[in-house]
Amino acid sequence: MEVKIGVQNAQRELVLDTDSTPDDIESKLNEALSAGGVLRLADVKGRTVVVPADKIAYLELGSPTASTVGFR
Repeated sequence: MEVKIGVQNAQRELVLDTDSTPDDIESKLNEALSAGGVLRLADVKGRTVVVPADKIAYLELGSPTASTVGFR
């Protein structure tokens, strides 16, 4: 699934593909916001994105990504 994270005072959004479900990502966001901590998400390549929860402007959850081969 594609996740876009808008960060306050940043011109670009963070974009990552993750295997997490939308419910899992929402629960991580709620937990980070209530604790005043950080949102930590891992992408499909094993990299980790860490964003301070109080700096998150928005979080956009996209549809699951599927590999396509050839022409559409």
